[in-house]
Amino acid sequence: MKIVTCLMYNPCLASSWCLQSELSVQFDDLFKKAWEEDVAELDKDEGHSTESDSVKSEAEANQVDVLNTLDTGSSALDEILSVEAEKVDNGRDEGGQQQKEAWAVSGGSEWIADQFYELVPDMAIEFPFELDTFQKEAIYYLEKGESVFVAAHTSAGKTVVAEYAFALASKHCTRAVYTAPIKTISNQKYRDFCGKFDVGLLTGDVSLRPEASCLIMTTEILRSMLYRGADIIRDIEWVIFDEVHYVNDVERGVVWEEVIIMLPRHINIILLSATVPNTIEFADWIGRTKQKKIRVTGTTKRPVPLEHCLFYSGELYKICEGETFIPLGLKAAKDAYKKKNSSATSGGTGSYSGSSTVQDGARGQKREPFNRGKQNKHSGPQNFGNYTGTGWGNQSNGGGQNSWGSRRTTWLMLIDKLSKKSLLPAVIFGFSKNQCDKSADSISGTDLTSSSEKSEIRVFCDKAFSRLKGSDRNLPQVVRVQSFLCRGIGVHHAGLLPIVKEVVEMLFCRGVIKVLFSTETFAMGVNAPARTVVFDTLRKFDGKEFRPVLPGEYTQMAGRAGRRGLDKIGTVIVMCRDEIPGERDLEHVITGTPTKLESQFRLTYIMILHLLRVEELKVEDMLKRSFAEFHSQKKLPEQQQLLLRKLAQPKKTIECIKGEPAIEEYYEMRAEAEAHSEQISKAVMQTSAAQKFLTPGRVVVVKSQSAQDHLLGVVLKSSSANNKQYIVLLLKPDVPSMTQSPSDRSNLQDKKGADFDQGYVLPPKSKRGLEEDYRISAGPRKGSGIINITLPHHGAAAGVTFEVREAENTEFLCICNSKIKLDLPGLLEFVSNAAFSHTVQQLLKLKSNGNKYPPALDPKDLKLKDMDLVTAYDKWTHLLQKMSQNKCHECIKLEEHIKLAKEIKKYKEEVNALQFELSNEALLQMPEFQGRIDILKEIGYIDEDLVVQIKGRVACEMNSGEELICTECLFENQLDDLEPEEAVALMSAFVFQQKNTSGPSLTSKLSQAKQRLYDTAIRLGDLQAEFKLPITPEEYAQENLKFGLVEVVYEWAKGTPFADICELTDVPEGLIVRTIVRLDETCREFKTAAAIMGNSSLYKKMESASNAIKRDIVFAASLYITGV
Repeated sequence: MKIVTCLMYNPCLASSWCLQSELSVQFDDLFKKAWEEDVAELDKDEGHSTESDSVKSEAEANQVDVLNTLDTGSSALDEILSVEAEKVDNGRDEGGQQQKEAWAVSGGSEWIADQFYELVPDMAIEFPFELDTFQKEAIYYLEKGESVFVAAHTSAGKTVVAEYAFALASKHCTRAVYTAPIKTISNQKYRDFCGKFDVGLLTGDVSLRPEASCLIMTTEILRSMLYRGADIIRDIEWVIFDEVHYVNDVERGVVWEEVIIMLPRHINIILLSATVPNTIEFADWIGRTKQKKIRVTGTTKRPVPLEHCLFYSGELYKICEGETFIPLGLKAAKDAYKKKNSSATSGGTGSYSGSSTVQDGARGQKREPFNRGKQNKHSGPQNFGNYTGTGWGNQSNGGGQNSWGSRRTTWLMLIDKLSKKSLLPAVIFGFSKNQCDKSADSISGTDLTSSSEKSEIRVFCDKAFSRLKGSDRNLPQVVRVQSFLCRGIGVHHAGLLPIVKEVVEMLFCRGVIKVLFSTETFAMGVNAPARTVVFDTLRKFDGKEFRPVLPGEYTQMAGRAGRRGLDKIGTVIVMCRDEIPGERDLEHVITGTPTKLESQFRLTYIMILHLLRVEELKVEDMLKRSFAEFHSQKKLPEQQQLLLRKLAQPKKTIECIKGEPAIEEYYEMRAEAEAHSEQISKAVMQTSAAQKFLTPGRVVVVKSQSAQDHLLGVVLKSSSANNKQYIVLLLKPDVPSMTQSPSDRSNLQDKKGADFDQGYVLPPKSKRGLEEDYRISAGPRKGSGIINITLPHHGAAAGVTFEVREAENTEFLCICNSKIKLDLPGLLEFVSNAAFSHTVQQLLKLKSNGNKYPPALDPKDLKLKDMDLVTAYDKWTHLLQKMSQNKCHECIKLEEHIKLAKEIKKYKEEVNALQFELSNEALLQMPEFQGRIDILKEIGYIDEDLVVQIKGRVACEMNSGEELICTECLFENQLDDLEPEEAVALMSAFVFQQKNTSGPSLTSKLSQAKQRLYDTAIRLGDLQAEFKLPITPEEYAQENLKFGLVEVVYEWAKGTPFADICELTDVPEGLIVRTIVRLDETCREFKTAAAIMGNSSLYKKMESASNAIKRDIVFAASLYITGV
């Protein structure tokens, strides 16, 4: 107990103590000890109060109860959070800003830059340039062995921090891992670091020197290592996460969260990110998860300042410089637009207000039919990435000759302008592969290179492509791109062959490519700044819809403008053709706040299966630690303390003079009745059908204005057009309240009556209702109809008190099926005691059968047709009867006890809510987790005790395809009757990603295998839908199985040349290569699965399939790895 006390109040002791006893003290024990210490402290505090011993013992018992109800298998996170309770109580900023004891530490480091060389006299690596302030801060903290988060603009020099971590690992004889979101970055970093450090490279298809001290790998590879518990993890000192803002990626963002959560505590973390608004919040999450301080540094200053311009009609208009928007530049562009269009033919003007228009949409919407010919990849608007219509910052990119003719003129004007102003080289960003190709084709006559540059380009291309065999060197794409390159024009997008892309990247870095048409992947993957960046449009298709470019996306791409050390300023240009964007839209995209880092965490079957095999980490712990649960988990220590304080409070009890208190049951009924009250009042009591029954003599139940009891009464006078009030006679409770005099009650009635809603007015009734056979002449004397009674009128008759008063239709709780005869003149005009006595006696007779109230009208009489309303009405009337029979109903202490019962119920609800929030059941994705567990049990991947079975072990190997479909395919032996070439062709459906392609022409055997696999996916989709997962079977099958390259892969595996297989589909060559490379990885996974299953024939088949596809240009080595 003393140890835990020291730990709780001395964080320094805590960290050292944890290191010494990490192996001997389990998380659960430490968690329990911390709880006991909290309880002991509370008991100590309570000892100074004046509460009775019985209250104390009751509180202690409650504390023991809550300790028993909490999950005793709590993870390390629970230990962290409970120990941190004191820190949390000091207060925190929910916005994520750093404050006392926060895990993310930012600011206060300005002194480091001034004293840097004194603080770090012996640097692990020397840099040939003066370091920026943020770089010095980061290096200082690395030397101290702390984790850092560096947020800075593109090209600001974040890689310096990664280099220093590599140098430290080499100096300390440990290992460092650099992870990147895409393979291109990994390859490029391998080339950059190769001469400086002992470097290895691990990607999906390449494994170079895995024993090196500095490893570069994709994030997925590191995740696999962590799940496997690879030995290398023990030696790692640093893990560098580059491009951390990739955590926002919907598909792959979860990988970053998984890796960060699973990294052991001894590993220090370096996060490199573009500028995002919530770096502190994200760093705080990592710090709390890893239980270590995260130093946040960086800079919002660009190494090369940017100016932003619009290009319209051959002129540049500056609209923003630095972060300052210039409205005058935009006005000048709009004036030029108006001038040009005013001289055009009428009706030719377009909108420049910033709102989207569709004036030219029809031109771009016409698509040519799919053509299985090769030329279709590079000409014609077959690609669905085409932009069909205009919007702010966008122009009609139709497929007609006139459209592309005008675009060619625009490009030539722009390039001429840039050349004259010495603004080349330039990267022109488009948002479709087809658009980039057609833009490059449109300026085919332009030549931007000198003879020496042409010679350099030819020599470089010859060397690079010499590794290809003859037929591959003459591929149409290779020949076409080389012709562009020789003229200083480049194209860069995912449809290019990997080797072609690398040639373009390397030549651009050498400065011989003057104009590069590229998609946005160039901004993410390649460190190749330019003098100028041009946006062909400010709208993009994101896979689901056309939308404006986000400020974060614009900043990422615009950041490529300006070469550090070469340019004083970088230029960003937005093309304007048919319209001028609006000021608000431009200002938002240029100077707006980038997208926040948000959790994309989601449960997958493979994650669940991996975690069920790992004893150290439960699935629930993974959910708790996710960024999505960060804010709720951050509040847990506060909630734990609050729960203990609540349980330490003495319980309130109700002492009933009638014996065993039934007030709780009564309160529950009353609360339920009140829940129905408003619905019944509006939907039933105020309808015209109900109003017809509210005639003189009708027995009713009316709300009690003192809230003690609902009152039985009778209608004496109906409402009229002039007076919407009813007059009713009501029986008062048998035992009046001792604390109120009649005048007090009258005043209370007046006061409470004023609280009723006066705004709802019924239309006047045209009929008297169904009871016209009853006449007021039944009374002993005829009256004049004058009402002489003074309201409210109080009296007593037949041993009970009564009251005559006005009531609104909203006060009627129930219309009874009983009606009594009235002497209306005696009651209202002559105020006869005999008439009142007779009326009261009739009402008392209705109560004599044991019911407090007569039965209510049947729903049919009230013409209720809605079944839900009928059910609510029946429940409501039943509750009124049941409440009236409860012994608390007329208790003189009813209101006092009701108030106590309400407080007790509120207390219980708060305690239950806190206990729920502290349990695993409160996790957002817990219901989905339970559903997925049930599915895994149903199909035999795990048993009832959550032990992973052989099918689950096989599923754990399936990283490239959907794990359930792949596993079921293997266990149903769907590949057994197929040849290796057919099997690998069918497997391409797991890894191919393009949705819309020309239909493949398959053999009958492959067609049958395709249908069989699709049926399996539908069956699995049906099963998941049955277990309430948000899945549509057809969408599930189509999303995870895409058969567009089955024919292509089959022919490739049979030995068909690459040029010939490209003729079979409209899929770009680059995607074909990417699919086949990933397919080789799938073959390796299936081989491992075959070994687990003990299926030797499948093992050999996968080996043969892998050998069949591994050849020629598809598996040409990266130029970054081998050099040129």
